[in-house]
Amino acid sequence: MTEGAEGGPSVGARKVRQRRRERQATARPHVVKFVLTDEEHADFRNAAQRLGLAHGAYAAEAALAAARMANPPMPDPLREALIELMHASGQARRIGVNLNQAVAALNATGADPGNLLPYAAACLKAVERLDDVAEAVRKRIR
Repeated sequence: MTEGAEGGPSVGARKVRQRRRERQATARPHVVKFVLTDEEHADFRNAAQRLGLAHGAYAAEAALAAARMANPPMPDPLREALIELMHASGQARRIGVNLNQAVAALNATGADPGNLLPYAAACLKAVERLDDVAEAVRKRIR
């Protein structure tokens, strides 16, 4: 797998980017600042990422939930499954491209380029991961 200039995965020259969510209908003109340790920041980033929220949006939702004595934002299991499926699908696609190039080299030269078996194994692992996630989604939908 290659990485794009921004550290994210890329496919060829095209970068794969997550689509930004639409902004709030009402502007939030007030700023609240708080300071976190490295460990707290890692936990905070992970929680926001699990929900698919920007850091500021997650902080606002969590702070408002606490102020209103309501439940904090929680991950949606189906959303998490969809994210996993999308990730696995992208992995399988990239591995498939590499496997196709290795097969083309084998066909052109008649000799194993040395990466054919590792790419085939990685492809199998990605397909198994897709199967596992699909099965988990199927069980939750039932």
